[in-house]
Amino acid sequence: MTTQTPVENDQFVPETVAQHSMLQQAHAAAAAASQTETAGPTRQEVLLQQTDLLTADVSDDEVPPPPYGDIYGEIRNEKDGLGTSASVTDDGRVNIRINQLNRRLSQVFTPALRDHLKSVQDSSPAPPTYIPPSLGGEEGAPPPPPLNVVIQVVGSRGDVQPFVALGKVLKETYGHRVRLATHPNFKEFVQENGLEFFSIGGDPSQLMAFMVKNPGLMPGFRSLASGDVGRRRRDVAEYIQGCWRSCYETGDGITNDNASDQSVNDHGPEATARSFPFVADCIIANPPSFAHVHCAEKLGIPLHIMFTMPYSPTQAFPHPLANIQSSNADPQLTNYISYVMIEALTWQGLGDIINRFRAKCLGLDPVSMIWAPGMLQRLKIPHTYCWSPALISKPKDWGPHISISGFYFLNLASGYTPASDLQAFLDAGPPPIYIGFGSIVLDDPNAMTELIFEAAKKIAGGQRVLLSKGWGGMGADELHVPENVFMLGNVPHDWLFKQVSCVVHHGGAGTTAAGKL
Repeated sequence: MTTQTPVENDQFVPETVAQHSMLQQAHAAAAAASQTETAGPTRQEVLLQQTDLLTADVSDDEVPPPPYGDIYGEIRNEKDGLGTSASVTDDGRVNIRINQLNRRLSQVFTPALRDHLKSVQDSSPAPPTYIPPSLGGEEGAPPPPPLNVVIQVVGSRGDVQPFVALGKVLKETYGHRVRLATHPNFKEFVQENGLEFFSIGGDPSQLMAFMVKNPGLMPGFRSLASGDVGRRRRDVAEYIQGCWRSCYETGDGITNDNASDQSVNDHGPEATARSFPFVADCIIANPPSFAHVHCAEKLGIPLHIMFTMPYSPTQAFPHPLANIQSSNADPQLTNYISYVMIEALTWQGLGDIINRFRAKCLGLDPVSMIWAPGMLQRLKIPHTYCWSPALISKPKDWGPHISISGFYFLNLASGYTPASDLQAFLDAGPPPIYIGFGSIVLDDPNAMTELIFEAAKKIAGGQRVLLSKGWGGMGADELHVPENVFMLGNVPHDWLFKQVSCVVHHGGAGTTAAGKL
């Protein structure tokens, strides 16, 4: 994100004047918040906290007809010889088939993609960003004013941790006030790293269990039949309202603290969150938080999307969740269409909830279901992907508003001391193999655990193994753990992976980054 000096009548406003104006606005907001707390919650605030986003003219457990196609989890278009289809499978992938009968698909889209690539190559570079002198920046360059930054993250520990690292840099290096809005079970993790926490609700373990079979929260038919969709839609309805409240509400989203009740000796991020009003100046979010662009539209503030896997359409490679089963279209076109179809599936499952959120909570018009997929790309919302360009280089058709920054590392190893039993296991023999599945929730954790135990016996006559329990529930108490296997709890990967000979994992972004250190 970059900041610009305000312009008035084509004249630059002095930085001191701009900062003074912002201070006046902050004081006014604080005074208004104080009056509101004294008078009690307004009717609008009560409605916001109790808004039902699930039901229109149907009961809570019913799901309205899909906006695209005839059934959830499937999009099919055979008209005019286009021959495209996408369907969510039981293994969590999206099968895509393209069988154009008259090459009309290529005739329509290929010239447009060619023009898009040319426009990207002809576009101006992004404006220069401020770099502190301590990091090699220019001496005397005025820094941006301190901002209230809310970071909205939905997902597992591996999704949250990179944003904790980002938040620490924004706070400690650039002087911003940072609030990380995520699930309540990450509260301690966020606060122990010096950041303000705000709960958006939701249980990430249940959410991840659903996303294993419904990537990107795209519901397949089996999930619809089992009732999983109704439960997860309630989760989404809860946390998108939590994301909105994280933009303006004082406190941590869990307790209803009153600043006047706090001890004057309170300090740290928790006390700051309780005591000082917060109104977001900008939003940083990962795509599955969904509320981001709508909150930014309502408040009229900048939005920056950040993620650990590619979500911006490109001709260079297909969407990471796509399984291209067959296509007689150009490879570049097939890759690009995979992103369009997967986003359409996401809007198919959640579009009605998001539009009710816009109407009931934000007072905004609903988004057309035709216009909704691809909205972030058309608006050129800035995106930063936090992986190494040595792993995946930036595609040529990504414009200057999309960047690849490198991994976001949180240094946990320096303050970690292993438990005595773990240290004893490491000291007792050669470096073991690490096996872990992170936040993946397994259908039959005991069967998977037994399979790993059996494999550990057969490899090289009994290879030593560190088996991470993760969220899959592996290593249940009733199972007999072999002597050459140690069951791991929560151990920082940046410390652990230096102690092992090999890493076998589920391919999560955080684990992949740590494994490449």
